[in-house]
Amino acid sequence: MTGYGTATGAVGSQRVTVELRTVNHRFFNPNIKLPGALSRWEGDVRAALQKAIARGHVSLTARLERDTAATAHVDEERFAAYAAQLRALQSRHGFTEALELRTVLRLPDVVSAESLYELPEGPSELLAIVRTALESLERMRDAEGMRLAVVLEERVTSLEQAMGRIAVRAPDRLVAERDRLRHNVRELAGGVDVDPMRLAQEIAVMADRLDVSEEIDRFRAHLEAFRGALHAADRSPVGKRLGFLLQEMLREANTTGSKARDTAMMHDVVAMKEELERIAEQVENVE
Repeated sequence: MTGYGTATGAVGSQRVTVELRTVNHRFFNPNIKLPGALSRWEGDVRAALQKAIARGHVSLTARLERDTAATAHVDEERFAAYAAQLRALQSRHGFTEALELRTVLRLPDVVSAESLYELPEGPSELLAIVRTALESLERMRDAEGMRLAVVLEERVTSLEQAMGRIAVRAPDRLVAERDRLRHNVRELAGGVDVDPMRLAQEIAVMADRLDVSEEIDRFRAHLEAFRGALHAADRSPVGKRLGFLLQEMLREANTTGSKARDTAMMHDVVAMKEELERIAEQVENVE
C-alpha cells in the first residue's frame, strides 16, 4: 500500500534525515539511496525494511544535514597531475592561452569538502532512525488499510448476496429441468410407454450433473475465510492469502456457471466474476 514516513536523528556527530515512500507492488522491491558515508550499512537498512514490509515498492532516501564544520581541501597531487597534462596538451597542439587556476580547480576530485564529524562503528543509530520512519509510514498505511477494508467488505457482501440468490434459485431450476426432461421424453415417445425406472435414472443423472450445492458450500467457506483474513487481529501479511482465496472463489463461480443452464443464475455468476476481478485489483494493494 502507499505510504510516507520520515524521521531525523543523530548518527555520530551528524544529523541524518530518512524519508520512506511505498507504492503498490506484488513483491518486496526496495530502492535505497544512502550518502557515501553511510553506504556501508545499506545491507542492514535493507534487512530492516524487509522485516517490516512484506510487499510494495519501497524507496528510502537518507540525507546528511549540511556540515558547517566542513572545510575545503585541495588534492595537490591530483592538481599537479591535471596541470601537467594540460600543459603537455597545450604544447603538443600549439595552444598559447595561459593556463588558469580556476580551470584546474574545476576538474573532478581536485577540491573536496573535509568534514570534521565522526561516524559510529555500527549501524544501530542509523537503523533507529529508519525504524522511527517506518513507524510513521505504518501509521499512514494502517489508515489506508482501514479504508480499503471497508471497500472490500462491501464487495464481499455483494458476492454473498449474489451467491445467496443462486442458492435460492438452484432447487427451482432443478425442478424445472426435471419437468422439461419429462415433457421432452413424452413428446419424443409419441404415446409409447416409457420405462419409469429408466426415466427416473436419467433425471437423477441430470440432477447430479446440474447440482451446484457443493460449489455453493465451498464458495461460502472461501468467502468466510476471506472475511476472517481481512479482519484478522494480528498484523501478519494477508495479501497473498486473500489472492489465493479469490482464485478459489473464481474457480467455484466458473463451475457454477458451467452447470447453471439458467438465465437468472448466469446473470448472477457474471456479476460475481466481475466483482471478483475488482476485488483482485484491490487485493494487489494489500500487504
